This record gives sequence, structure tokens and C-alpha cells, in this order.
Amino acid sequence: MLKRERLQYITQIVNKKGIVTAAQIMQDLDVSDMTVRRDLDELEKSGKLIRIHGGAQSVNYNIDFELSHIEKATVNPEGKKEIAQQAATLIREHDTIFLGPGTTIELLAQEIAGRPVRVVTNSLPVFNIISQKAPEQVILAGGYFRSHTGCFVGPLCTQILERLKFSAAFISCNGIAEEQITTSSVEEGQAQEIALNNARFRYLLADEHKFNREDFYSYYKLYNMDALITDTKTNEDVISHYNQYIRIIQPGKEPFDERSNI
Repeated sequence: MLKRERLQYITQIVNKKGIVTAAQIMQDLDVSDMTVRRDLDELEKSGKLIRIHGGAQSVNYNIDFELSHIEKATVNPEGKKEIAQQAATLIREHDTIFLGPGTTIELLAQEIAGRPVRVVTNSLPVFNIISQKAPEQVILAGGYFRSHTGCFVGPLCTQILERLKFSAAFISCNGIAEEQITTSSVEEGQAQEIALNNARFRYLLADEHKFNREDFYSYYKLYNMDALITDTKTNEDVISHYNQYIRIIQPGKEPFDERSNI
């Protein structure tokens, strides 16, 4: 098979399935791991797909369908780690913070687990991470369980969150389109909106793949957030464009001011 035909096939199968492993492509095309890696790198540079750990993902995944929690964890893990480490510097001892659902937020939970911080969350993975080191420091807002993202939603969850106040709230999203912060679930978005409204400081954690995408439900405006933390791979043109709505921080690119000075 010619290279042009391989690239066309890979693009078509990724767009059809949403996410495809390198092993599957190797098997389908009977080519080496190195060939698949080179092809995926070339297709990512041309904007045809997104490279993830062990494979590739469609650039339109969050418009057509939502990846599972496990699948999301494979997307840009290095960038998400950068974001989580930067976000952790904003959390002070004895804060009461809200952590929403999402794989980037789970990495933030790992960064702060064991610190003297009270955490409120509707994410079961976040609760499990914090409770392993500081079970007395975490509160789980329960309700209906949404297994796709591992979080609780619904009236019980929102009633709990409506009564609580936070030093800061940290959330993620499925997509950012101009000033809109979007996700795939109305109930999930509503819970995060309440937590944000009850927080003194509000932070959005979003890696490079979340920009210029929109999902089903818009639940908050960028200009109502205090800062957006993204990874160092996010394009400078994207940063320049979205700076009109919100202050954007990239780890290592500039000093990060004290939280109260943002």
C-alpha cells in the first residue's frame, strides 16, 4: 500500500470510530509500529487527527460522541500533568475547594492529596484519590451516578452544592468555543455552574485539544472565570485569540501571580 493510501485509510478509520489504537492500524495495514507512528505524527501535524497514548483520536470526537473516562485518560497525559501541577500552586493550606469531574482534575487531586485542604467533589475518582490519604478532608456530593465520567449529578447533588461556599473551584470541560465552556451532559454542567457561582476564585483546566470545539451544553462563560490553565503545547495563536476572554496561563511561560492578585 502506498503512503498516500495508508494516510487516507487511517484518517477514515479514525473519523469513523473516534479513537483507534496503533496496534489495530498495524494489524489492518500489516505495517510496522515505526511506520504507524510516523504516519500518525504526520497526520497530526496536518490537523487530520489527534495523537493519544497508544493510538489516535478524531478531531471531532466531542461533537459527535463523548469518549469514555478511560479513553479520555489517554489523551495528552503529559499536558494534563503540566496543567495539574500548575493548578496545585494556586491552592493554599486550609482552603475549601471544589474539584469537578475530569481526568485533568483527577491529576490535580493526586497533586494535592494529603495536603491540609478540604475538598468537595461530585467525582468518584477524585473522592477515591483524596480519601486514600486524607479521608477526613473530602466530601462527596452524591446523586445519580454518571458512569461515563464517574461523577454524580442530579437534584441531590445540586442541592448539596447550592449550600456550600468554596475558596476556589477547579473545573474542566469537553470544549471551548469562543467565550463558551461546554460539556456533553446538561446535569453535569449544571452542577459545575453552581459550584463556580459559589466559589471566590474560578479556574478552568483545559489542554490544547479543548480549544475551538463545542459540545452539547454550554454551562459557563470564559470571562466569568479568573484564569484558564493550559499546557505548553497550546498554539500561540490560540492563546492570543482566547486572551480576549480570559487570562491564560501556560506552565513555565510566565510567573504565576498570587491567587488574590489575578
